[in-house]
Amino acid sequence: MRLTDPGLGEYLKAPERVDGGADVSRDVSEVLADIGTRGIDAVRHYSQEFDGWNPPAFRVEAEAVRSAETEVPPALIDQIDFALEQIRDFAAAQRACLRPLDHDPCPGLRLGHRIVPVGAVGCYVPGGVYPLIASALMTIAVAKVAGVERVVACAPGKPQRGGIHPVQLVAMDRAGADEIYAVGGIQALAAMAFGVDGFGPPVDLVCGAGNSYVAEAKRQLFGTVGIDLLAGPTEVLLIADDSADPALLAYDLLGQAEHGVDSPAALITLSREVGEATISEVERLLAGTYPTAAVASKSWRDFGAVVLCDSREAATAVSDAMAPEHLEIHAADLEWWHDTLKNYGTIFLGPHATVAYSDKAIGTNHVLPTRGAARYTSGLWVGSFLKTPTYQLVEDPVAALPVAAAAAAISDAEGMFGHGLTAKVRIDRAEGRSVLSHANPRKGCNP
Repeated sequence: MRLTDPGLGEYLKAPERVDGGADVSRDVSEVLADIGTRGIDAVRHYSQEFDGWNPPAFRVEAEAVRSAETEVPPALIDQIDFALEQIRDFAAAQRACLRPLDHDPCPGLRLGHRIVPVGAVGCYVPGGVYPLIASALMTIAVAKVAGVERVVACAPGKPQRGGIHPVQLVAMDRAGADEIYAVGGIQALAAMAFGVDGFGPPVDLVCGAGNSYVAEAKRQLFGTVGIDLLAGPTEVLLIADDSADPALLAYDLLGQAEHGVDSPAALITLSREVGEATISEVERLLAGTYPTAAVASKSWRDFGAVVLCDSREAATAVSDAMAPEHLEIHAADLEWWHDTLKNYGTIFLGPHATVAYSDKAIGTNHVLPTRGAARYTSGLWVGSFLKTPTYQLVEDPVAALPVAAAAAAISDAEGMFGHGLTAKVRIDRAEGRSVLSHANPRKGCNP
């Protein structure tokens, strides 16, 4: 996120950096090419190089899952199950909005679409810095609600733990993964996309959040497989008026900044006093015993921003230009903000809502567009795993005569005379004439 038009507001705190770091495209390209050529041997090489992890087999068997369950407190499993039910319930409600279509434009013609789930999906569950639980639920469970038959899940294997962190493994299993593999990063996505030895057949689509290498790997794999979206380093934008609580704003900014040192957290405020007080609150928290200050302080220093706007119209213009992944509104007249704002991954209306609710347990999905992509796309949802192939049924060839005439005329005008003939022979048959009248495809064509 960045303020694209300085005329819309004044920085009370400007970010020291506006880019996400070095270009990783060449490194990712080399790894993908190597795995595409050498298969499992290359996967093992990069898993050892990047994670120090090279087990006899990457697939996690059922007994390892059962063992992991004994290491997770039952109370935590109950909370995971609660979040899982919330996510499934919301995904099912979205799925109910999507219905097959049967359309009769005129008697004798039928058009429509079906709703068909993707056959196999690969879900990436990040685990480099934190053993993320909710990421497993957001991808695996939603794919299953969509009706995906085979869901493959990967998370980084940690040598000090002998594989995937137990809480992640339990979450992946309870979410409904059909296959689980202890492998991370570029090599995980490539293994699922290419179907290397030991990973089963190639999947049709890969999904899930991750670091810049994961996002770039998805971008380069698009075409070989489908992808959900390019979800890079997470980001949050808060909009606050003079009624906002600076302490609450500070906690919400740092809560997102702890994701990584390249996670932008920004505030747009209509009040100089609220903006300055929020900056002071952030600094106070980071100078104290904030639990993840080592990461959050770097993120706030390099990518944190506070922008003062003189009107809510200017604030919405700045926000829509930033198109943030997460957008919190700490202001009066929530309905106005909700109706006016257009570009965001997900929005939190009022001070009682916070990103962590959506990130973990409220039910909406947390795999969302970043880096301005909310201008043109939305986040992961049950529809990401569904296709809507169309169909055409001509029950009465006479009813299709106007369509045939238009298709023939357009095809001939384009010079695609073979296309035109497929329509003309059907006109002749419907009208009881010989098809030989069209032996010369240029006869009667537009010049």
